[in-house]
Amino acid sequence: MVAVIVVAALGILALVTQAGVLIVQRVHPAPGVMVEVAGATLHVVELGPHDAAGPPVVMLHGASSNLEVMRQPVGDRLAGDHRVILIDRPGHGWSTRVRLEDSTPEIQGRMIAEALAKLGINKAIFVVHSWSGALGARMALDHPDRVAGLVMLAPVAYPWPGGVGRYNKIVAMPVIGQLLAYTITLPLGTLLVEPGARGVFFPQTMPDGYISDTATKLLLRPREFLANAHDLATLKAAVAEQAPRYAEIKAPLTIISGDPSDKTVSTSIHSRPLAATVPNARLIVLPGVGHMVQNAAPDLVIAEIEAMIGAMAKSTAAVVH
Repeated sequence: MVAVIVVAALGILALVTQAGVLIVQRVHPAPGVMVEVAGATLHVVELGPHDAAGPPVVMLHGASSNLEVMRQPVGDRLAGDHRVILIDRPGHGWSTRVRLEDSTPEIQGRMIAEALAKLGINKAIFVVHSWSGALGARMALDHPDRVAGLVMLAPVAYPWPGGVGRYNKIVAMPVIGQLLAYTITLPLGTLLVEPGARGVFFPQTMPDGYISDTATKLLLRPREFLANAHDLATLKAAVAEQAPRYAEIKAPLTIISGDPSDKTVSTSIHSRPLAATVPNARLIVLPGVGHMVQNAAPDLVIAEIEAMIGAMAKSTAAVVH
């Protein structure tokens, strides 16, 4: 009898989940174009003038999010004068990937480099947040011809003590992860997504309407929740493997992090050592700022991106003359 009740309950939750997926996807449709690459289909949104001077700006979001997190407020404002490319990482937002196991910065960097080649983008400044700090660093190592410069916001770069939350490890497990993702994740996550997001912003206040404006609830769809869990569960080993190579990064690098208020990604563990290792790196530490640097200090982030573009323009002009 108990087994029958459990199966019935799971069946109801599965139906609720599928209905929720349909609703959230209708509320937040894909605004961009799809680019096919080996192992994935990437959702790309282009903003700003195509013929803008200077290199394009490619913006890559972190974990538990999508490209809308990079659009607001920085991407939209940059697009007034620059070509801006926003990309949903493989498996996130409206991007899909064939294999959940394609979760590392190395593999995702290859996919993104292929997409940029198809878009005719040879070299760009990469603006990366959180999880994508590791992705940006890996792209600078594996695809240096595509990385004109890096602006990292509260980046992950090194192994850290502890894990990434037990639930991510459980969801990344075979069978049980699928069961959880297709039954309870969306109904339960709907209740928890807002307090969770507020915690990431702390000590700053989450902007009004943030959850809706950034399509955050897309994360609760089973296939994206599974992809996100795999990304997080494999990240520590991935950065341990690539960190010894960071001194090889030749691209100019600006790191902007909060300290000591960022409780999500420690500046002392990640940003400070990275800035000390990469030859052309500079570090800006913002006291009292949490993990969402682009929301807490958008003017500074934009100024640093534009300063990097300006420095490259001067360098190019000097070479021409």
